[in-house]
Amino acid sequence: MTAVEHPARDGTDGPARRPRRIPFPVVDEVARHCLQEEEPETVHIEVHLPGRLDPARLRTAFTQALHRHPRILMREAEGPWYRRRYEWELTPDPDVDVVSFPPPDRDALKHARDRALGAAPPLTASPPIRLEVVDEDDTSHGTGTGTGTGTVLFLTINHTALDGPACLRVLATAAELYGGRDNSPSAPPVRTPEAPQEQVDTPSTWTPPARVAHGTPEPSPGNGVLVTELSVPPRPKGAPYTVNDQLMVATALMIAHWNREHGARPRPLRITMPVDDRPRGTDMPIGNGTRLVEVPFATAELTSVDRSSLPDLLHRTADRTRALKSLPRPQLGHGAALLTAPVLPVPWRAALTRGLRRAAAPWTSTTLLSNIGRIPYALDFGDTAGRARAVWFSAPARMPRGLTVTTASTAGRLHLALRWSRTLLSHGDGAHLRDLFEHYLHATQEPRP
Repeated sequence: MTAVEHPARDGTDGPARRPRRIPFPVVDEVARHCLQEEEPETVHIEVHLPGRLDPARLRTAFTQALHRHPRILMREAEGPWYRRRYEWELTPDPDVDVVSFPPPDRDALKHARDRALGAAPPLTASPPIRLEVVDEDDTSHGTGTGTGTGTVLFLTINHTALDGPACLRVLATAAELYGGRDNSPSAPPVRTPEAPQEQVDTPSTWTPPARVAHGTPEPSPGNGVLVTELSVPPRPKGAPYTVNDQLMVATALMIAHWNREHGARPRPLRITMPVDDRPRGTDMPIGNGTRLVEVPFATAELTSVDRSSLPDLLHRTADRTRALKSLPRPQLGHGAALLTAPVLPVPWRAALTRGLRRAAAPWTSTTLLSNIGRIPYALDFGDTAGRARAVWFSAPARMPRGLTVTTASTAGRLHLALRWSRTLLSHGDGAHLRDLFEHYLHATQEPRP
């Protein structure tokens, strides 16, 4: 999404003016058309700090951070039924108190995750995010790492309006305002220039891809999530593939293994991969700024894979991801841009979009792998609270995909979140998928030629 230049407000702007309005970008409009109460489109971010935070001081710092990035202060503008566009209305201040401090609870982490997945902040109140601050201690029995006293920040984002990296940028600003320490982004890793390689054929994308096989569905709708901490997979020196390629291969092999176990007919896989080219400084565009590409895998590539064939699979995957990243492409493709052209009233376009989405469900990619990569900010809240020791993200997991894989690395560790639709999988299924992912990720570390 292109940033809207909007200077921070300091109370000296003079008389109140009508809030500025901007049309919904393509990504926002498509998401708005396809909202479902059963499976809210939320992004959940979970930041673990070693120490405690002062509530009043944090609330002040986070509110100031919102004003430093005023593009986040927005709500859906009202309009007549026949309007041709949805519009965001930029507000001078938050409409609601974004920061909350839930009472102590033995299952505080689990309940906070449930809230992050179960209800999206409304689009009608600015900003469409919320921040919960949970004290973590030895009585916490969530599914994550209750490792002693500390604080866990839960950011819940309405994905119709914003994505995870944009909100992490706002949180980094809040950390700097709170702790007084520099939270500027670290320099991205330097990539060694690679020699040109022979082009590898890409599997056809005309065949409907595999679906994740049903496990043991749960009776209640919505999403479930499991978070875990792993080692960042090492790579042989000079390897032409990246950690992202290792994660991609591990995800594909995990699903192929799962489907074989559940008797699903072998089919090609396609894995959606967000690509984010935005800068990470204070000028980072706020909104939904990633574009989506699909990485294909042929059926034969994922059957009878052993350690001797893994290097070839990693190399082919690296070729495909590099080629896809380099291709200029609209965020959701050319079809979505045409579908959201303001020719018809919004309700008519919404009905058309939902109908096309249902018709295209068999061609939807198998799953989504969102690799945030190394967290570029220290997220240092000062002496008392300290800097982040773990950061988890999870992306929506609506059917027909029903499963998303999100990874990030902090302090030399890989933080994995598996999120699934409860109409497809149960928590036990999620734990088995996590074990499969860990097994195949380990297999990619030092594959023998």
